[in-house]
Amino acid sequence: MTIMIDGRKIGHDAPPFIIAELSANHNGSLDRALKTIEAAKACGADAIKLQTYTADTMTIDFDGPGFVIDGGLWNGYKLYDLYKWAQTPFDWHQAMFAHARKIGVTVFSTPFDESAVDLLESLDAPAYKIASFEVTDLPLIRYVAATGKPMIMSTGMASELEIEEAVTTARESGCKELVLLHCISSYPAPMEQANLKQITELERRFNTVPGLSDHTLGTTASVAAVALGACVIEKHFTLSRADKGADSEFSIEPAELERLCKDTRDAWSALGKTGYERQQAEEASKVFRRSIYFVRDLPAGTVITPEHIRRIRPGLGLPPKHYDSLLGRRLKKEVTRGTPTDWECFDK
Repeated sequence: MTIMIDGRKIGHDAPPFIIAELSANHNGSLDRALKTIEAAKACGADAIKLQTYTADTMTIDFDGPGFVIDGGLWNGYKLYDLYKWAQTPFDWHQAMFAHARKIGVTVFSTPFDESAVDLLESLDAPAYKIASFEVTDLPLIRYVAATGKPMIMSTGMASELEIEEAVTTARESGCKELVLLHCISSYPAPMEQANLKQITELERRFNTVPGLSDHTLGTTASVAAVALGACVIEKHFTLSRADKGADSEFSIEPAELERLCKDTRDAWSALGKTGYERQQAEEASKVFRRSIYFVRDLPAGTVITPEHIRRIRPGLGLPPKHYDSLLGRRLKKEVTRGTPTDWECFDK
């Protein structure tokens, strides 16, 4: 299965589609956001992805049970205050979309409510991402799917039934092109819990383009995911982790993104195809396979014994499988030591 996003084919027969997730790594600065878009493009990413929400579209300003984070990277934050810190202002979006398009990198976003979808539609977003935490928000999925644009959905925390409900809702509401990203919604995600084998299961079970939203540290999981068939890789991206931001701790920096783009594409190239044809790169090595050679000077009429021939390199003589059948044959012409065997050397 393949899909198209912004003129780019995405599927097993195309290089992996690499998404640099900006998220909150603008650190409250539009200028930094624009520079991050430029850096993602320079590193080789195919797309930059935003998150479109406000604190008020995510939650309410309240500090009761469940509204204050207990443990983890954002321990002690009120949800409202965290989203206020991390949000990408709606009035930045036009400038960010325009800048990405000017430099030639795909830009799209994750909407978190209907007002975000409306904004992104006004900017002609080429695709939509549904975050793991919203994969159970079937009304939002229905609203996004009605745009008819390709959808990418992360599956972190979701049960098989919840994924099935999300996929069914998307398809019944107008989505024809769907990507499911395997995801572990932990920040950062432990490598030993990455569970990358689920990538192939999602493709098999739901007949969608497979991918990975990678929250592990480094790039190893992303490269391994491509080897397992992931066609899309999403990774949080920052100009510098030292410039502390809401998502900086589990984001990669430019040198890492550049390496990720190269290594995932190399991994995809290395997959090749099944078959037994000799690869072009092997042709020069064929001569170094073993074959049967005469290892003594022999007159015509000699009956061949093991002392006369050996299976050695190079591979210009008869293949080793004919060794036993040459024993006892009679030479019809003189040969010298180091001559490759050939059927023309022997009586019929």
